[in-house]
Amino acid sequence: MNNLHAPTVPSGPTSNAAAPNGVAGQLSFAELQRQKDDMEAELKALGAVLDSHGVDMETPLLTRDGFPRADIDVPQIRTTRARIIRRRNDYKDLMAAIEKFLHNHFANHADGAPAPASSLPPVLPDSQPDTLGEPFARVNTVAAGSPAEAAGLKPGDEIRNFGYVNRSNHDGLKSVGECVQGNEGRNIFIRVSRPTNASQRQELRLTLTPRRNWGGRGMLGCHILPM
Repeated sequence: MNNLHAPTVPSGPTSNAAAPNGVAGQLSFAELQRQKDDMEAELKALGAVLDSHGVDMETPLLTRDGFPRADIDVPQIRTTRARIIRRRNDYKDLMAAIEKFLHNHFANHADGAPAPASSLPPVLPDSQPDTLGEPFARVNTVAAGSPAEAAGLKPGDEIRNFGYVNRSNHDGLKSVGECVQGNEGRNIFIRVSRPTNASQRQELRLTLTPRRNWGGRGMLGCHILPM
């Protein structure tokens, strides 16, 4: 019980982390930058989860008598802290990959060797074409008057991206809940694929703003299922 505040899972890198000498070595600068932005957004949301409980990474979770504190959600805090540690390790590895990429890029440029066009840093964030990730969740129901309805979500929509969450890191939709809790009152950009008929689909970008007290349960007002 003395280590109750410690993470519940190992603090090593996650399975989808970019390693400097692994998959990251094959990615373009734009893709590396996108991973960096996603990790920063996820860390910000996880930090907001801790803030919502009034704790940080060092706050004791035991009373002076050595019992779990009853005024906070100890299991969720431990899980969130573990995810923060793991993502910080992932972020460190990713920054090393970016540094290596830039070093190689400018070294090639100094030697007069033209760099591949696909690897050059983009002039603008949207100068690289977006790639569509595989859907990882399907909207089952949407409540009337809810934030989900206001965003334009409809039953049957398949979610490709939910903020920083995608098929590779949704963790059984747990990451969606963390993203929502960490962004209450702030816009979350989501990408959905909506079937229009038997052979066609509509790709949409929607803006969802989680909020309480909209008149129903939860902060979204929709029910989604993993695919």
